Amino acid sequence: MEKRCVITGLGAVTPLGNTVEEYWNGLKNGVCGIDYITKFDTSDFKVKIAAEVKNFDPEQYMTKKDVKRNDLFTVYGIAAGMQAFEDSGLDMEKEDADRIGVIVGSGTGGLMTMQEQVTRMAEKGPSRVSPLFITMTIGNMAAGNIAIRVGAKGLCHDIVTACATGTDSIGTAFHNIKHGYLDACIAGGAEGAICGIGVAGFTNLTALSTEEDPKKACKPFDKERNGFVMGDGAGMLILEELDHALARGAKIYGEVVGYGATADAYHVTLPDPDGNGAAKAMQMAMNEAGITPEQVDYINAHGTSTPANDVGETKAIKKALGEEIAKKTPVSSTKSMTGHLLGAAGAIEAIACIKALEEGFLPPTINYHVPDEECDLDYIPNQGREVKGAEYALSNSLGFGGHNGVLCFKKWSGK
Repeated sequence: MEKRCVITGLGAVTPLGNTVEEYWNGLKNGVCGIDYITKFDTSDFKVKIAAEVKNFDPEQYMTKKDVKRNDLFTVYGIAAGMQAFEDSGLDMEKEDADRIGVIVGSGTGGLMTMQEQVTRMAEKGPSRVSPLFITMTIGNMAAGNIAIRVGAKGLCHDIVTACATGTDSIGTAFHNIKHGYLDACIAGGAEGAICGIGVAGFTNLTALSTEEDPKKACKPFDKERNGFVMGDGAGMLILEELDHALARGAKIYGEVVGYGATADAYHVTLPDPDGNGAAKAMQMAMNEAGITPEQVDYINAHGTSTPANDVGETKAIKKALGEEIAKKTPVSSTKSMTGHLLGAAGAIEAIACIKALEEGFLPPTINYHVPDEECDLDYIPNQGREVKGAEYALSNSLGFGGHNGVLCFKKWSGK
């Protein structure tokens, strides 16, 4: 028999704040977390802006030694994971550890450590490479470290689907709970890619915004958009089988009811210009949730602020919902405020959907000023919106390589 899957814990380290409350308040108030890069000297770089994590104290969650022995993406992941775990109230002494899972991915893994250690080898020779180089750089280490910390001995996976990583991690956890393989799972994504090689790589790919004013740089669906802005951080959810959550009296934030995943099979960076793969993933998520397009109350768009993504995603939403319904459905890109957290994007955006349904408030797309005739939906421009009766939300993630992931969330009604 299929099980129901609810959300009982949330954790976030983001450019808008280092707790879920700070992050959500930033979204509601249309705060821009993008600014000039402080983590390295950008004198020789064309792009000098990003959405960095600010005022973060990792020693709230781990020792100074732990911080030094892990790449920043893992540090962010552990912090968000422990927030979510503590929020959930799960007590591992009362759980079957073999039925508690961790599915956490990263789009780039330990990119900062790679840069540091390759530079060290080039300058000082191979004998000076850190003995922890491998364990700091491989992408599964956020998942592995979280599992070690909480004692979770069930399925422990690192899913890597570029910018769809966080969404696919949550979707995979959802299916494992739905089909009875796990009682609960820590799921999400973590990223720490704002470093010289990361910024240079995306810049030379012509993917990043060339806007010089950081507060105007990320403008999804605006006609003058010209690229995305890199962001760092992590988002984590505790997904739990409904009866298991009810039996221990857990607080329930919402329910995961659908997940769709497809491949464009089109290009390594460009999305299918017709939006076919993304539309299919949205339809799959709605079908699994058992809802019609009319029942979708909000869509958190991938909305990267690149010319190709925003047009293709607009087409995808129209195909998935039907043009008439799509034009009535509120859509926003919270990346306008957080930047693009790559493998962690889908996870923090899932939190945005859950909170939007819980509070009846839809976050805005900021920096939207010049309408684009090819992007003609309701993008909740510049100001968030209170809504009554919002029950279902979709969260879209569309990654390099043609990976499309879509989650469907339902407001928790108490039954």
